[in-house]
Amino acid sequence: MFKKRGLIRIACLAVVVVSGVCGTACFHRAYRAYDPYYNDYHKWNDREADYYRQWCRETHRDGAREFRRLPPDEQEEYWKWRHQHGDHHH
Repeated sequence: MFKKRGLIRIACLAVVVVSGVCGTACFHRAYRAYDPYYNDYHKWNDREADYYRQWCRETHRDGAREFRRLPPDEQEEYWKWRHQHGDHHH
């Protein structure tokens, strides 16, 4: 009887841990990116990511590289490009 309870508890705990890890790893969270050159914020979601990938293609950059990891001068270049393309008021 005690063995069954222990196994059930372990199984439940494993389900909770796995679902928490998968939920965190699988869920893409949007964040707000501040554009210091235009003094506005952009919600970095799938739409903004599409614009970023388009910019990367047009400027021959690695689209797999995270925007947050770009040097400030490249971020500035992106924001200038971004304000000339599409709806930038999020």
